[in-house]
Amino acid sequence: MRDIAAPRPAEISALRRRLIDGPWRRAVILAALALIWELYARWLDNALLLPTLGATLTALWDAIRSGELPDRTLTSLRVLLSGYLIGIAVAAAFTAFAALSRWGSEALGLLTAMFNPLPAIALLPVALLWFGIGTPSLIFVIVHSVLWPVALACHGGFLGVPPTLRMAGRNIGLSGGRFVLQILVPAAFPQILSGLRIGWAFAWRTLIAAELVFGVSARSGGLGWFIYTNRAQLETASVFAGLLTVILIGLVVEGLIFRSVSKLTVERWGQQQS
Repeated sequence: MRDIAAPRPAEISALRRRLIDGPWRRAVILAALALIWELYARWLDNALLLPTLGATLTALWDAIRSGELPDRTLTSLRVLLSGYLIGIAVAAAFTAFAALSRWGSEALGLLTAMFNPLPAIALLPVALLWFGIGTPSLIFVIVHSVLWPVALACHGGFLGVPPTLRMAGRNIGLSGGRFVLQILVPAAFPQILSGLRIGWAFAWRTLIAAELVFGVSARSGGLGWFIYTNRAQLETASVFAGLLTVILIGLVVEGLIFRSVSKLTVERWGQQQS
């Protein structure tokens, strides 16, 4: 007679899946990377080139206690979110127009081919001429870095919607914005979510690079200015602390926002495997 207290094979399999497929693998990979960093920095034995992880974490804690790093981080995040949301809104308008009109599709394809290869940082001189030194210029270059990859991903996703699904939407009387929101967006959401992730990464890259330039000019800024000033003072541990802050924010956004959205949408709908 089987012991009723013994765990069932299904329960063991579920527990094993949670342990293996959960956050444990990511934690192990991060721990391995941290160990490699620490060992290589100790072997190199040159704090000016590469500080140890311990020294970087100490500099990070000191910057947090002083209040400088939180202030710089909040400044960067405010600008980043403003540019990111504006870029998403403009990309949504472009792709909706392209989905409903052949002229719009041709225009979006042409504009994407023209401006997507153009680095956002190359527009800094233009931003200075148009908006001067300050937040509007930063938002301008961030919008450029977000707009085209998000629009390209959304438009590609719309083009991949099966014709039968399009016909079903038309047959039930959907048109215009309702057709886009109720038929195209759900069907293309995996590609849209991928574009949002790429746009977020591009926005971060552009912001840090732009803040290095604007920070030098305006003596103010966010994380880019924090990194620049510490580099000028040869405080390499603090430079890596600023870079580590960007990485940690990226991990938090990816883990809490994008992964949660993915589980609630595309994975739940069966469009993508976890």
